[in-house]
Amino acid sequence: MGAINKQANARFACVTAGTTALALLVAAAAAGAQTLPSHAITEAAAQPSSTFACNAPPAFARFSSPLLHTARRLADGEPLTIVAIGSSSTAGAGASSAAANYPSRLAVELKQRFPADDVAVLNRGVNGEETQQMMARFATGVIAARPDLVIWQVGTNSVLRDHPLKPHSVLLREGIEELKGAGADVVLMDMQFAPRVLAKPETPDMEEQIALAAKETNVDLFARFAIMRSWSEAGHMPFDAFISPDGLHLNDWSYACVAKLLAGAIAEAATRPIASAAAHMRH
Repeated sequence: MGAINKQANARFACVTAGTTALALLVAAAAAGAQTLPSHAITEAAAQPSSTFACNAPPAFARFSSPLLHTARRLADGEPLTIVAIGSSSTAGAGASSAAANYPSRLAVELKQRFPADDVAVLNRGVNGEETQQMMARFATGVIAARPDLVIWQVGTNSVLRDHPLKPHSVLLREGIEELKGAGADVVLMDMQFAPRVLAKPETPDMEEQIALAAKETNVDLFARFAIMRSWSEAGHMPFDAFISPDGLHLNDWSYACVAKLLAGAIAEAATRPIASAAAHMRH
């Protein structure tokens, strides 16, 4: 654990040292805020901008474990229900319309990959919520829908509000086990790589906590933070290309790209040979 912490802290040393610069970036982005023309909303929501390529290192856009329940539903030609639960970056803050948030785009992407299947993606994101508040909605907002796959986006608001990490670790594991107990495949989605998140010293520890919880509870992790960092560092994208003027939320381009990469990861994990074989063996 100590070695992991040292690596994480080293990776984020430049972040904490650059807090002032990040604050200036947020202010500059806010000053240049623009409203997307109504005629451009549909086009912007339809796909990532051609200015930048929507990609990520393969290791970040592939799940370590197969999605066995999802694989069985698809193999049997049965309807597939996915519930996306989280806070504002699930609800779609920063998007130009409801059609441009990531769950809406995920439904479109999955339909393209599985045109013959009935795939529903339910958006259960609520602005401002933290892990405990999301868990309070599990019974009615998630489990009642009888999901085959749950995508749980966590961590950001706890870090932004400087809440202690240890209680969050306990809650996170309890929440994962509750979702698994409902018989659904579970995918965790970690924080977004954005100026206001990077300005918080707890960010590397929260990232480590989420990754460790996924590994120890044997659920998959969609490494949104690492993917978005690759856009910035490897792709040389400025923050205003994938972050809204508030310095926190995604924009149409990044929501669409996240959905595209997530759909690819889901499709691969639900159709890889080991997943298909295991799904059929359950009958």
